[in-house]
Amino acid sequence: MSMILSASVIRVRDGLPLSASTDYEQGTGMQECRKYFKMLSRKLAQLPDRCTLKTGRYNINFISSMGVSYMMLCTENYPNVLAFSFLDELQKEFITTYNMMKTNTAVRPYCFIEFDNFIQRTKQRYNNPRSLSTKINLSDMQMEIKLRPPYQISMGELGSANGVTSAFSVDYKGAGKISSAHQRLEPATLSGIVAFILSLLCAALNLIRGFHAIESLLQSDGEDLNYIVAFFLGTAACLYQCYLLVYYTSWRNVKSFLTFGLICLCNMYLYELRNLWQLFFHVTVGAFVTLQIWLRQAQGKAPDYDV
Repeated sequence: MSMILSASVIRVRDGLPLSASTDYEQGTGMQECRKYFKMLSRKLAQLPDRCTLKTGRYNINFISSMGVSYMMLCTENYPNVLAFSFLDELQKEFITTYNMMKTNTAVRPYCFIEFDNFIQRTKQRYNNPRSLSTKINLSDMQMEIKLRPPYQISMGELGSANGVTSAFSVDYKGAGKISSAHQRLEPATLSGIVAFILSLLCAALNLIRGFHAIESLLQSDGEDLNYIVAFFLGTAACLYQCYLLVYYTSWRNVKSFLTFGLICLCNMYLYELRNLWQLFFHVTVGAFVTLQIWLRQAQGKAPDYDV
């Protein structure tokens, strides 16, 4: 018999369980799947936003959006389109019901346990497909899955639930040291967005002054070529700060400090072409962006919550 067995709402950043339904059964297979749930919750920040894990008799499907993941366990023969339509309903209801600020600041596991009532009602509906009146939505979901199918997580990638770790797991444990391609940063704050805009503004100002310096040089006005280099180096430094603010790289904090040092050196050299307020603005923005880069760190390893 095909059916949904359980569902959970989990914070992507650290794997904190926000809400969960009661498991339909407590057999050996279900206990094994609970271990897979826990392992997946620790890797959510490093996985695509729509995935499926096939564990034999059961499938685990999940979607992630706005820092929250919606996971469900179903029998292996449960239709994919119904599974992801179910998760989509959970996502829409959760986003509508709860302020994302509350989910970001939650510290206790299952602090939104009242959402379990909606999970149970929705699960009952989807376990009786004849009662569903969402044919149009199912058609849309079917098309979406066809165009963008869920990523299939293999058991080899996940690692075994009894503690034997695969090569995939080792890579992710050292993701910050070995590969930063899958590493995500914490959600951007308002101050981080402001810093990004100000850094772009400084880059634009340096670029404009650099082109004006080139014009002066071509007109033989005695413009120093080093000024042109300083302006364009300042532009590159500001743009690189924007990059560091958005993306994770190895030695990110060190790179941000060195980039800020380059901004200071460029402005020291341009002392004769800028007044004190202009110099103060460029250096202050550089320092502010560097601070935001330091504050926006990579999402850490998930604690061992009992999911």
